[in-house]
Amino acid sequence: MDGLFTPVSTSYKSSDQPVEDALTLVESAKSKAPKPSFQFASTPTEALGLLRSEPDHDTLVSTLQFLANYPGFSIQSPSPLASQLVHVLVSEIVPNYWDVLQAGKKYRPAKQGSSSRLSEFELQSVGGPNFEELLRIYLLLLQALLEGPQTVEIIWRSIYEASDPPSKQKTVWNEFLSLVGSGKIIGIAAEAEDIINELGKKVGEKYWVADGGLFSHWLARNLTFWIKILSADSETASKHCGELLSKTFRLGYTENIVKELLTSLPLDKQEYSTRLTGLLNVIPTFEYRKFLYTVLKVAPGLYLSASVTTEDDSQWWQSDTTTVSSVASLISQIVGDNVPHHKEHLVSWLTGSSGAGLGDGIAIRRAVVVVLSREKTDIKTVLDKSLQQFGDQLYIKHTPTLQQDVHAQVLLLAAGYVHRIAPLHLSMMMRSGAYLNAVSNRLAASSPRARFLGMVIGEALSRLVDKEDKRMDFQVDEMSTAEARWFKSLVNVSDTIGSLDPLKSGRAANLANHTKLRSSKAATKSQAPSAGSKIISIEEIETDEEESDDDDLTPYAKPDSDAEDSDEDPTLITRNKHTSPVYIRDLISYLRDTENYDRQRLGLETAAPLIRRKTTFGTEVTDHAEELATLLVGLQDKYEIENFQDMRLQGMIAILIASPLKMGQWFSKTFFDGDFSISQRASVLTTLGLGARELGGFGAEDSTLAITKPLPSSFPSKTLPSSLHNYYSGTKPKETAVDALSTQLQNTMIAPLATELADKLTGPSILKIRTFSSRMAVEQKRKKPIANSLAKVVSDGFFFPLTGRFFMHLKAYGSSHHNVAFQPYLLALLIKTLSLLLHASGPSTMSLPQMTSEFWDLLLSLRTQSIGDITVIEALLFGFMTILEINEDKRPVVEAHGRQMLETQEWVEGVFGRVGGGGSEEDERVRMLAAGVLVRVRECVEKYQALLMGDLASFQG
Repeated sequence: MDGLFTPVSTSYKSSDQPVEDALTLVESAKSKAPKPSFQFASTPTEALGLLRSEPDHDTLVSTLQFLANYPGFSIQSPSPLASQLVHVLVSEIVPNYWDVLQAGKKYRPAKQGSSSRLSEFELQSVGGPNFEELLRIYLLLLQALLEGPQTVEIIWRSIYEASDPPSKQKTVWNEFLSLVGSGKIIGIAAEAEDIINELGKKVGEKYWVADGGLFSHWLARNLTFWIKILSADSETASKHCGELLSKTFRLGYTENIVKELLTSLPLDKQEYSTRLTGLLNVIPTFEYRKFLYTVLKVAPGLYLSASVTTEDDSQWWQSDTTTVSSVASLISQIVGDNVPHHKEHLVSWLTGSSGAGLGDGIAIRRAVVVVLSREKTDIKTVLDKSLQQFGDQLYIKHTPTLQQDVHAQVLLLAAGYVHRIAPLHLSMMMRSGAYLNAVSNRLAASSPRARFLGMVIGEALSRLVDKEDKRMDFQVDEMSTAEARWFKSLVNVSDTIGSLDPLKSGRAANLANHTKLRSSKAATKSQAPSAGSKIISIEEIETDEEESDDDDLTPYAKPDSDAEDSDEDPTLITRNKHTSPVYIRDLISYLRDTENYDRQRLGLETAAPLIRRKTTFGTEVTDHAEELATLLVGLQDKYEIENFQDMRLQGMIAILIASPLKMGQWFSKTFFDGDFSISQRASVLTTLGLGARELGGFGAEDSTLAITKPLPSSFPSKTLPSSLHNYYSGTKPKETAVDALSTQLQNTMIAPLATELADKLTGPSILKIRTFSSRMAVEQKRKKPIANSLAKVVSDGFFFPLTGRFFMHLKAYGSSHHNVAFQPYLLALLIKTLSLLLHASGPSTMSLPQMTSEFWDLLLSLRTQSIGDITVIEALLFGFMTILEINEDKRPVVEAHGRQMLETQEWVEGVFGRVGGGGSEEDERVRMLAAGVLVRVRECVEKYQALLMGDLASFQG
């Protein structure tokens, strides 16, 4: 082997030669433009040379003024020279001179060799030590350029008033639309803001160009200004303004833009409303539909009542008929008269699966129906589609109850208008097979609520058409309730299309009342101390007997130190301590004061007990319930207060207990529609679950779940905060109260199954010894009955609002990750919360069949979303287990939900087979839960196999 390698030559390196480094730093001197001989520019080209030569303050100001006033040249018009000027201004002038110009200081270059620099501000370099300052300057520059409501119109005018070819103008305008409408500006600015906050010492520095909401407000203000100055004969401007309006809807802040447009255009002048209507006619149909649906979504919160009225008064609708007529006028102006497909969108909104103002009051539906009642054909179409949908068996069985209530209201409102406009059409419809099938299918439904709606509509329509001796009358107690009479009175509602004046004056009146209320509260609060200032001093007069009696008393020893005087600096001692709030309005002021640690802590500590104490005393809590709940849900742990989450959660639960029906619906709406983080939405679900269990009589069992226990310490030293301790120690974070409750209930449900199976393995029952207990022992073990006040409100206040809004969001936004409800953690928590609500309501709840039907459909629809996520699978299995446990009588369940039971059995068998034994703790828990569900399902299938014969044949076929 040695002979294979022969050295060719040998060279030696002298040690005297210096060894060069492998990597050497080469200073790359920046090429500097030669200093021009002139100080004042006479042409734009000379101005470019001056700007490149690092001018002093006076030369810079004069050059900029020259460029702004030079005739025949505009830096805003695209050209090679303008591009060079913009590049120099952005890359050299702005980074080096921004702070100098903002401070108003004059700059004189410091001469250091061949380079000159600012005396106080060094030249910026991307990625260098001043990168943070460079980003800050650029964000301030962007804000200064875009500031004002005329910016967009000025940019458009500078593009289309230039003497450029139309193709070039169109290209530049499309580039501007892509920058503004696609979110590029917001994304880049938000990234720069995030870098500034990470690198800088100032935490939370905000810029409005990086905030989507503020940027959309700016864009909406520019749109309104442009629309107001549009001329009637300018088709090009109208077209481009419509293009910008379409682009703004894609930013994701449609509600902000629509609110600004409604406030500034239709509610300002009639002329502006006409221009907006003309602009809406030129935008694409899809964008117009989004605009119209957003108007119908924001109108109830801005102008109409938020709650559904169920007053026992046939003339209840006349109290707000003026406001409804004004909103109808607003919708009528937006829809117009000459575009047929605009009205089709209204018909689709009233009869669609995700429309009709789900969760809002009936006022918005009244306004839309009265707009369509102008044309006989439109209102007939609404009635026919509503009736056909109302009697569909699949719709009755699978549509959420909240959606069916809304569509029933639309049907009754439309029937009333058709009876007044075309009574013959209503009479013929009542004799048709569609109407008879609708009522028959409703009466044959298993859901009590579905039967109730069928009887209400049957009696209401019969009163309009039939004679008194032939009217339909079911003679049941449900038809004599206040709710039934309210539904029947909907056919008598007769609104009109009015003017917009009440909305214009109503906004000012509401603002004045709100301001007056706030000022009166402030005055009352400031005058409160003076009421008790009559007592000047209190003296204690001691007699000789009292002095002699006190001689035998031993005085307390003086303390060695005072906690208040422990600080060496006397200025740090706080003598003026805040007292605990005793009124709800004081509690609200404490929670709002986020800059004061003591007031925040006191407010959180006293929130729950104060709310519970005030619940049965007056209406102070109910009047401020939504305001309190909004503050508590959005409260941030700014000062890392101990037990912050627990105190906030207990306050939210106390508000829910104070007004279950109202606040249950409010929390359900807040979870889906509120602008909150994932942790805040999770706290809302936890509040609903724990609050419902407390109403159901399980409060004593859950009292320890919402209390965070201190971390055990194995070493006598201080520990880090819980979040940091879990991160560095590797321990798992504490599970939420809902997770703990679900685990506890899982064990409770599976324990009897395990005991029964173990009992079967020990041998036949005839060989076992059975022990009998005494009556006293049995009575001691028997649980006392618990008052379940949840059963009265669980369906309307908790369960149906959650399931109804979930299906609405599923149809509106899909099951993608953009829908926050389908985030795996929140989805699992939502399913567990619904399971807890179903379990806490008890087996005797009147609405249990309908709750079971909706919950079962919801669980089966989420089988695809559970793929690859073990937490969602566990939540689904827990939901199935809860349904089978809470329905004690299995025969009605098998009769009504035979196919769902077979689908559940097939899916759970697949889960049990995929999740093998010997895995992680979660896999074992899921496998055990799947086995429990399979046992319960197979028991029902084997016992009621005859009832499931048809479903088994169709399912296997």
